[in-house]
Amino acid sequence: MDSLTLLFQGFGVALQANNIGAALLGAVLGLIVGAMPGIGSLAGCALLLPLTFKFNPVTAIIMLGAIYYANMFGGAFSAILINIPGDAPAVMTALDGYPLARKGYPGKALFAANMASFMGGLIGMVILVFIGPALAKFGLNFGPSEMSAMMLVAMTSISWLVGENPLKGIVSTCIGIMIATMGIDIVSGTIRYDFGNEYLLGGINFIPLVIGFVGMAQVFDLAVADRSKKADDSMAKNLTLRGSLLSAKEMKRILPPVLRSGFLGTFIGFLPGAGATTGSFLGYALQKKFFKNEVPLGEGAVEGIAASEAANNAAAAGAFGPLLSLGIPGSGTTAVLLGGLMMWGLNPGPMLFSSEPEFAWGLIASLFVSNFIAVMIALVTIPWLIKLLMVPVGVMIPSIITICFVGSYATSNSMFGVIIMIAGGILGYLFKKMDYPVAPLLLSFILSSTLETNIRRTMIITQGSLGIFFRRPISLVLMIIFFIIIGVPLVKSIMKKVKKI
Repeated sequence: MDSLTLLFQGFGVALQANNIGAALLGAVLGLIVGAMPGIGSLAGCALLLPLTFKFNPVTAIIMLGAIYYANMFGGAFSAILINIPGDAPAVMTALDGYPLARKGYPGKALFAANMASFMGGLIGMVILVFIGPALAKFGLNFGPSEMSAMMLVAMTSISWLVGENPLKGIVSTCIGIMIATMGIDIVSGTIRYDFGNEYLLGGINFIPLVIGFVGMAQVFDLAVADRSKKADDSMAKNLTLRGSLLSAKEMKRILPPVLRSGFLGTFIGFLPGAGATTGSFLGYALQKKFFKNEVPLGEGAVEGIAASEAANNAAAAGAFGPLLSLGIPGSGTTAVLLGGLMMWGLNPGPMLFSSEPEFAWGLIASLFVSNFIAVMIALVTIPWLIKLLMVPVGVMIPSIITICFVGSYATSNSMFGVIIMIAGGILGYLFKKMDYPVAPLLLSFILSSTLETNIRRTMIITQGSLGIFFRRPISLVLMIIFFIIIGVPLVKSIMKKVKKI
């Protein structure tokens, strides 16, 4: 039977009353968990896994899948409204979502994010249905050298893709790399930059860091802001669902980045270890580097929101490809899902689709159901969500501080996470005052561990030879792109100097 016939049979399973109820519950929990900074999809699925013990395997994994997928929607809520990303993939969404909200269009920012999430996820699911197993097998061609080359492309793009001042962007990127190297070296076991503090042996956790640099820094900025002027009434005019709807022109603006990021994010999701965060960054980077935007990215462009959200939702859908067809989790969250599958006696791999077709296609069909449920709930709640922006600053500041403290403590179950958050907040505020971009620091922190791990593995495999980067086709293409990214700005700079002479 072809994939479409099997998918329709899967809908017969997914649309059973108990499975629809599980998907609905999972979608609601996923949206809530995603919107709460410090929890995220990994902790959310792990914490809620015991709720599924009494369910049958199909219903249980449908609920967990819905939690994971809806989490990608929820992460944008806090990123757009209070500039605190609910999860790592939402960091890119905050770059344009929060500025657009501050301009008086919080509803449009949320609507753009939700529609992009829905369409990006839909693209990922369609690709998963028709060529999922084939793409999963292709993803296995990405060994340490290919992943290293891809991370090199990403890392060298950060400084001028996000920061308007390339030099400041490079400085911020380097600081992020330095912070990421703290702790025990995962390859050799060497202790690095612990400064005699046992808490630093495990390195710096990303969630407290991003909550500090983005959320707590925002608190400091609100605390010292001049509020003697009258509040702008433009915000109140758009606190309705009608005021949140995108115009035909705005829908036309977000459609191209959604399509591009949808395909890119799906492919990233199929790569083991890449995850939705990498997909979100690369989707945003592609949009800023190579395509025109009506509003500059970073200043409230709906194209930036769409590129980020479509990519992370497509990556979340794509991650089910290697999980189901090869038994390889593409992220920490899918590793939890894999553990759940094995706990219920199911063994993901090439034989799963033939031995357990009801389960495999029922799960894939349930993703379509969860996608529809999540976007409906998200759109309906927009009028209530955006009223948060009308809360007086005197109430908003202690509320955000509470969220920051709870989120930071929840990730580490110790006050060390809170200390990191406070330190990050101070540094983030100083960065803002000195006009240094924070995003390159956070992105380099995310990517550098993957880069270091894969480069170290490559060097061990080749005994220090760099030739492998140019002998394998995929890594060769990526290295060519890497040299182009480095070379083009240098050539332009030289040409400008020659013209002046």
